[in-house]
Amino acid sequence: MASELVREYETSIRENNHPYMSGAWAPMHREYNATDMEVIGTIPTDIDGVYIRNTENPVHRPLGMYHPFEGDGMLHMISFKDGKATYRNRFIQTNAFREEQAAGEALWSGWTAIPNMSKRPGEVQQPGLKDASSTDVIVHAGKVITTYWQCGQGYKLDPYTLEDDGTVDWCPEAGISAHTKLDENTGELLFFNYSLEAPYMHYGLVDADGNLEHYIPVDLPGPRMPHDMAFTENFAIVNDFPMFYRPDALEQGIHIPMFDKTKKSRFGIIPRKGKPEDIRWFEAEPTYVLHWLNAWEEGDEIILDGYFQEDPFPAKMVDHVPPKYAMMATFLDLTTLGARLHRWRFNLKTGETREEKLDDEYLEFGMFNQKYAGKPYRYAYSAKPKQGWFLFEGLVKHDLKTGEKTRLDFGENRYGSEAPFVPRVGATEEDDGYLVSFITDMNTNTSEAVLVDARRIEDGPVCRIMLPERIPSGTHSTWANGEDIRKYR
Repeated sequence: MASELVREYETSIRENNHPYMSGAWAPMHREYNATDMEVIGTIPTDIDGVYIRNTENPVHRPLGMYHPFEGDGMLHMISFKDGKATYRNRFIQTNAFREEQAAGEALWSGWTAIPNMSKRPGEVQQPGLKDASSTDVIVHAGKVITTYWQCGQGYKLDPYTLEDDGTVDWCPEAGISAHTKLDENTGELLFFNYSLEAPYMHYGLVDADGNLEHYIPVDLPGPRMPHDMAFTENFAIVNDFPMFYRPDALEQGIHIPMFDKTKKSRFGIIPRKGKPEDIRWFEAEPTYVLHWLNAWEEGDEIILDGYFQEDPFPAKMVDHVPPKYAMMATFLDLTTLGARLHRWRFNLKTGETREEKLDDEYLEFGMFNQKYAGKPYRYAYSAKPKQGWFLFEGLVKHDLKTGEKTRLDFGENRYGSEAPFVPRVGATEEDDGYLVSFITDMNTNTSEAVLVDARRIEDGPVCRIMLPERIPSGTHSTWANGEDIRKYR
């Protein structure tokens, strides 16, 4: 392996029993460039592009209770072309990261810290929190864009070098939530944000060249905690779930989530460049959805697939972690929350909502061929959560036409994440390509990148590429085709 250690950051974190600062979640603090890595199998020659995953890597000992979503963002990138692979990882150079590096200590406490212990003003929608930009990642107009779940800036990096390129110049004052959505067919980027002040949400659209083209308020009854959005060819879909901060606590400046099961879920359907008065609201069964899969139009209906939580606010806490971490660990356990693949149908003519469960298995963090985003699709690839943990131990492929289901298990004590679909160069069929993921192997304390034939995921990886160091579990990832990136270079 040709591996260059580019930089190592000093850390004040010591060995601890925090379930999300140890084990598979133990942070790394080295940045590498690596080529000629050990390969088990053969890297396919018919893929061209980059796979990038965001991870949480706290550098300094946290102030108060640490939540894994607050760790400093670090990107891991592996590029493929002509049967060769190159790996790099870099911390995202957010304003907060630079300030804490200069101070040599943590300056912000987390969203679960009561009372707030931050030493600097907050940067996101909840007061007192830093913008770690550690949640989501996407490639748009030739640049990587990272975002934070609590609505911060959009940070830009080069897709191949991960060189810092500042922030997007179209970011509104209210910020950008994680889960911006790219329409590969138009090049447009759809986004939303949310806040503690009226109108509580906005929706926007950025054109293929990175210019803010559309931005409107979405009036909600009060502050909410949305996490994702979806789109079809002609519409954007936002949500108003009955998950929000307790009003009595919020008046005291304390942010305690609650779920009101007496209230319906609401879905706002907006023409892509529609006005606030064009928004149509549809009601459905109360739930919370962390992530959507896809949506499309069919006759008078809009069909939306996502992961319905059957118990968004469980009363019973997990008991396999130290008691002080039990509540946090419970709300990170997708099996306890009961996340299952689900379908909603919204009739634009009658205003009726119909919904159905698509699978009884606990699943989340779904991916599909992005050429079919906003259109009818057939294949979905979901991550299988480990019971009791925010870890993923396998992948499940659904054929939504036949109902067939196949799976790949990563193996004992081996954890991956959502696995983007990688189209074969020149492919014409929806599932003609690969799935890609980073795997953390706690048996050997190593990590690897794997490519899996999307048509036969049960066969296991076609190749395994060994990385220079074990990387921690993380959140979201993306695939960008090399041809699309090079249009902007």
